[in-house]
Amino acid sequence: MELLVARCAGLDVAKDEVVACVRVPDGHGGRGQEVRTFQTFTSGLEALADWLAGEGVTQVVMEATGQLLEARVVCAGGAGLPAAVGQRPPRQDPAWPQDRRLRRRLAGGAVGAWAAAGQLRAPGPIRELRDLTRYRKRLIQAHAAEGQRIQKTLEDAGIKLDSVATDVLGASGRAMLAALVAGERDPGVLAELAKGRLRAKLPQLRQALRGRFRSHHALLVRLAVAHLEQLEASIAELDTQIDRVLAPFAEARDRLDTITGVGKRAAETIVAEIGTDMTVFPTAGHLASWAGRCPGNNLTGGKRRSGKPTRGNRWLGEVLIECAWAAARSRDTYLSAQYWRLARRIGKQKAAVAVGHSILVIAWHLLTDDCDYRDLGGDYFVRRDTERQRQRAVAQLQALGYRVVLEPVAA
Repeated sequence: MELLVARCAGLDVAKDEVVACVRVPDGHGGRGQEVRTFQTFTSGLEALADWLAGEGVTQVVMEATGQLLEARVVCAGGAGLPAAVGQRPPRQDPAWPQDRRLRRRLAGGAVGAWAAAGQLRAPGPIRELRDLTRYRKRLIQAHAAEGQRIQKTLEDAGIKLDSVATDVLGASGRAMLAALVAGERDPGVLAELAKGRLRAKLPQLRQALRGRFRSHHALLVRLAVAHLEQLEASIAELDTQIDRVLAPFAEARDRLDTITGVGKRAAETIVAEIGTDMTVFPTAGHLASWAGRCPGNNLTGGKRRSGKPTRGNRWLGEVLIECAWAAARSRDTYLSAQYWRLARRIGKQKAAVAVGHSILVIAWHLLTDDCDYRDLGGDYFVRRDTERQRQRAVAQLQALGYRVVLEPVAA
């Protein structure tokens, strides 16, 4: 059945202007159409919103996403809309998104929930949380890069501190760096700055701290450490603000935190990217497809081509992969068993993507059913099909030249 919208609009979004076409009943049994152009300055967008509200528009289709309207919007990607309507008409005709064939395509989708390239038009607090978590992610990456830069400088100076100390930027390492910057070069004096368990390695430290640390090395390390401290202060401030904004969604965050491999910071990022209202995704499969976490479906002439996942939300994809690696290192858990079971067959990278998909599906169910995660156990795949596991074990022993006789263990 074709989806019919009485009052709708199509937007062709560019950097400096938005061309809008509104279609509404003309009062004579037909439909009228009007096209206007608005600037993308705030005043222009406010005028656009007022015009759409005055015309009683209930749904808007736009080619690209952006901070445009606080209205109910059906967003489609730049590649999706032209594919739905065929060859795109000239830019001066923004009525093309409202083509009849496009409306058929959108009829089966979630209205008001989807956007291009994995962007979800979420409520204001979720969007604010998304900005904060994304910026924190970039600062954490900058912090890691600065730490690597310090180690590179020490290597250039012949200081092998990272070969002895687990964390060059820990309390002991920073004390030694500060002393080096202040002009101390004696390996014995520097080694005595070690604290805790690192003091058990004083002989190795004296060897590692002997090098050719010069004035330009001191300058580079001093600037890098100062930058690190600034980044740490900014990350701490962002953490505080994220906790404040996340307060209404703390329960959802805590539920996601129960998933194997998902920590507090990862749970905050997942909430920021997908929100907490799962009604916009009819099934977990819809969420996985939107996030680009499921295999591609490229069939031509009965032949399967690339199974590469579609492009989705890269911020969500990054955190899901990180969680998958963490889950793979866990002991006696379902996700760990799934990872190693797949890794032997398709490789570690693809297995991590598959586990990330499972984590996202679990997250959908936890947020939908309002419950905590219950792990199935590391032996789930053995318990699921014990007969197959028994046959496989017997075949392996027989291949090694053994005659196998099975007897059940007495209860």
